[in-house]
Amino acid sequence: MNNSSLQIIETHAHIYDETYQEDREEMLKKAFSAGVSQIWMPNCAAETIDGMMALAEKYPKQCFPMMGLHPCYVKEDFEKELAIVEDWLNKYKFIAIGEIGMDLYWDKTFVKQQEEAFLYQCQLAKKHDLWIDIHSRNAFWETVNLIEKNADPNLKGIFHCFTGTLEEAQKAIELGFLLGIGGVATFKNGGLDKILPHVDLSSIVLETDAPYLAPVPYRGKRNEPAYLTIIAQRVADLMECSVEKVIEQSTQNALNLCQ
Repeated sequence: MNNSSLQIIETHAHIYDETYQEDREEMLKKAFSAGVSQIWMPNCAAETIDGMMALAEKYPKQCFPMMGLHPCYVKEDFEKELAIVEDWLNKYKFIAIGEIGMDLYWDKTFVKQQEEAFLYQCQLAKKHDLWIDIHSRNAFWETVNLIEKNADPNLKGIFHCFTGTLEEAQKAIELGFLLGIGGVATFKNGGLDKILPHVDLSSIVLETDAPYLAPVPYRGKRNEPAYLTIIAQRVADLMECSVEKVIEQSTQNALNLCQ
């Protein structure tokens, strides 16, 4: 399927990742040819900033960086990392604060630090009038509690890589957040087939989380933004509408975040 006439916004891709070292230009060309008009790049930690900013400089109208500290990178020195985040926010106009949140899947050693880092970055989002890109793995309700603790109706953003229940989807939407839908929608037991038919198109955006979570038929291989069209088609099938409608509405939803 060629959607080159339609503009798709890739709301979450780590295109600075070293897995693209050999063919990054080619991978980006494929994405742009497939109709991907913008790629939003979440930051992870201080170590990922240089590669991300180099792409933002090279493709200023297509590759847009976020600034934030990923929960999996929150360690003893997280305050030092947050100082770097803050320094960058003071000197460059980023599209969002991200990716930030809670991850209780890999390691629970730094849960308190993750909470502190998340709340601090929510404050930075308010200060700089930016939305937040949330990573919440095995930690949806913990993250929701922190958002409610922050209690700011103006705080908005995306629950990136949403794979939760319908109740969780409804809660995220009630809080004013969008659901980031990616390759998991194409997985046989991904669970999104039970969620998407009950959610309005106005509540979703499309993402790949490249290089992770490649959609079927590329599952298990390196993911890339060009595969966004596969995800869009799967979402259209599940929501029983045209792929054009999915692309048009999800793109508008993404753009609305930045207004």
